Amino acid sequence: MKILDKYLLKTFLITFTTVFVILFFIFILQTIWLFIAELAGKDLDLPLIVKFLMFSMPRIVPLVLPLSVLLASIMTFGNLAENYEFAAMKSSGISLQRAMRSLTVFIVLLSIIAFFFANNVIPFAEYKFINFRKNIAQLKPAMAITEGQFSEVGYYNIKVNKKSGENGNKLTGITIHKKAMNGDGSKTVIKAKDGELISSEESSILQLVLNNGNYYEDITPKKYTDRKKLPFAKSAFKKYTINIDLSQLNNVDVDDEKVNNSNTMLTVNELNYTLDSLHKNYKTELASYSENINQRTTIQDQTFNDLPNKELVKKRKKLPLDILSLYDTNKKSQILGTASSNLSSIGYTIDGSKINLQVKKKNINNHLLALYDKFVIAYACLMMFFIGAPLGAIIRKGGLGLPIIFAVLIFITFHFINTFGKRFAQENGMTPFMGSWMSSIVLTPLAILLTYRATNDIGLINIDVIFSPIQKTLQKLLYKITPNKKNATENGRK
Repeated sequence: MKILDKYLLKTFLITFTTVFVILFFIFILQTIWLFIAELAGKDLDLPLIVKFLMFSMPRIVPLVLPLSVLLASIMTFGNLAENYEFAAMKSSGISLQRAMRSLTVFIVLLSIIAFFFANNVIPFAEYKFINFRKNIAQLKPAMAITEGQFSEVGYYNIKVNKKSGENGNKLTGITIHKKAMNGDGSKTVIKAKDGELISSEESSILQLVLNNGNYYEDITPKKYTDRKKLPFAKSAFKKYTINIDLSQLNNVDVDDEKVNNSNTMLTVNELNYTLDSLHKNYKTELASYSENINQRTTIQDQTFNDLPNKELVKKRKKLPLDILSLYDTNKKSQILGTASSNLSSIGYTIDGSKINLQVKKKNINNHLLALYDKFVIAYACLMMFFIGAPLGAIIRKGGLGLPIIFAVLIFITFHFINTFGKRFAQENGMTPFMGSWMSSIVLTPLAILLTYRATNDIGLINIDVIFSPIQKTLQKLLYKITPNKKNATENGRK
């Protein structure tokens, strides 16, 4: 490796590492902010918090890595151009492509590493992260309940005056509101002087044992007039045990998240295998639905084929436009009633099947998006380098001023288009391939254009292209005006 390559690689690596660490720290703070409700006031010790953050860190890399490459490229090549180092290289016969050669090899290697990171590390960390959020309640069951306020735990809203004990398992001054199963508010209130949370790592059930309390339940009479009396049942207890599903703790909706985000926990091979199963299941469901509708639209009631005059109908070559005229009034009423009920039933079936198929299709789209994202992050690193390096050479500014402005604008554009494309693809507005690759497709021409202009020493904006037509138009107008003035002057002299 030549001295120039070592110098450029060293300069870029120092800048890239610094920018990556700073941006990674900023995004970690954003993660803490997003999950502050799960971390603050939950009696979690430092190792659990660190573990929580460690599992959430890999998901930040796809955001930080392309932005770091872009900003480091602009800053590195901007400094070289600002300090006239590029001018010295060009005077020695070294072109921009030659200067970018060693860094291009490094970026290609970085893109390959980014792909393997997205394919292996991020799915593993995502799996650990989601399961850690689920199982943390078994380690610290009292973390789901905050002192002095109601905490939603599954179908219960629990308020305690004080928590004590080694893990906060001892509760004092307990008030519980149980939600109605039909969603009709809270019909049950439980009050107890004290209680204890009991959990086990082998069990998925958390037990809340209450001592010395009362149980109140509103009763809904069948007669509407009796409901104004607001009847209720009351009972006292010395010991009462409530079993709570641990998956509902922390209000994290772990089960839902697993269903919606299971694609982020799979590698490329696992995604391909899952997608094959999902496609087969979708086609089977669609075929079954079509067959069901076909059978339901076929009239199987033989009584409707009992025409008043069969011989006359057989002799007819064509049925009349008003086919109901072949039947008497009772038959017409029967046919229309059956048709109406069949149409209503089929309509409900179509609506239900449509929603079911849309959910399955959305699940397929999410898996496809997760598959393409692993390749997009690798290509994004390469693309951002070919945007940042020529741009830095053109603007000839290093440091943290102008490069940050350009980097933020480009990255926001990339991230906005990427997010928009994914959301649109999830709802079948476009193919998942286009949704994932839209941002790269839009910004790739910019990378090609900037590389071309920087290679040919053309500025960021060619002012001559804008002002040259205006200048030519003004010259023509002046040329027309000037001869007329000369002719008028000569005539005056004569």
